[in-house]
Amino acid sequence: MAKRVLVTGAGGFIGGFIVAESLRRGYETWAAVRATTSREFLQDERIKFIELDYTDTEALCGQIKESVAEMGGRWDYVVHNLGATKCVNFLDFNRVNYEYMRSLVDALRDADAVPDAFLMMSSLSVMGLGDETGYTPFNGKNIPMPDTRYGVSKLKAETYLQSISDFPYVIFRATGVYGPHERDYYMMIRSINMGFDFGVGFKKQLLTFIYVKDLACAIFDAMESNATRRKVYFISEPRGYTQSEFRAIVKNALGKRFVLPICCPVWVLYAVSIVAEFIGKLTLKPSTLNRDKFKIMKQRNWACDVSDAERDFNFKPRYSLEKGIKEAVEWYKQAGWL
Repeated sequence: MAKRVLVTGAGGFIGGFIVAESLRRGYETWAAVRATTSREFLQDERIKFIELDYTDTEALCGQIKESVAEMGGRWDYVVHNLGATKCVNFLDFNRVNYEYMRSLVDALRDADAVPDAFLMMSSLSVMGLGDETGYTPFNGKNIPMPDTRYGVSKLKAETYLQSISDFPYVIFRATGVYGPHERDYYMMIRSINMGFDFGVGFKKQLLTFIYVKDLACAIFDAMESNATRRKVYFISEPRGYTQSEFRAIVKNALGKRFVLPICCPVWVLYAVSIVAEFIGKLTLKPSTLNRDKFKIMKQRNWACDVSDAERDFNFKPRYSLEKGIKEAVEWYKQAGWL
């Protein structure tokens, strides 16, 4: 029988690609969604949908027990992709990224439905500031010291998993994820398409990326490997890019001949982030730019060492930034976004 996979946060940008990769590998694929979740990119008729209430552990446990009884067994793999990357209220980071994950883990344990692998999507933001002098990549020996509320919430979730003896977790600290359907990097691409590239600060910045399809493949490669349990991995294309290199790649993919680079002083970005955050609170809509995101944008070094992933599950991205941006731009054009 095909193995069963549960994907939380299935309706999001990354979630849709995880579901697609699960189906491609022939797994019985369950997508955890809410009643209000868009299913625009979850149209395959093979997908089995389940609505889970993360706010009530007792109710969640009942839902899981009911599903397990219906299936005649547990899920073999659980990919916990549910998370908040921007919030009107910063307390929501803790609620969604930590408390919801804890509730799911507790419910799986109470229902005697612990999977063979539970992969949690964390973030490179748990590491905090890196080496901004020699630009040494983050590695597994570095101690996480998050300086954002988002990073703190992800680290709390990681720590909870690590506190449970014998729980078969796999943690991915992914760098910036881009690709079709994504909206934050799309804003940068759209700006370059309009002829302007906005950067932050005058000191060199080393950016890292992972194409969403490479991330989805890595998730299943890691869960299918016996060498990954109770380990943490950095996930990124194994090289960094400067802002000018990123701009040149996007410019070529768009067929633009000239793009004007505009460097914004850090203090200006901070002022704008405060205003944008205040407007977000007034409108009750999370702003892409806020004080938390400001700290992420001003950080100079996002390089990370992926050798552990290469060793344990043969992690090898198929997409360079140039190839990935080209495919993403083609999708944005076909979808009418550009």
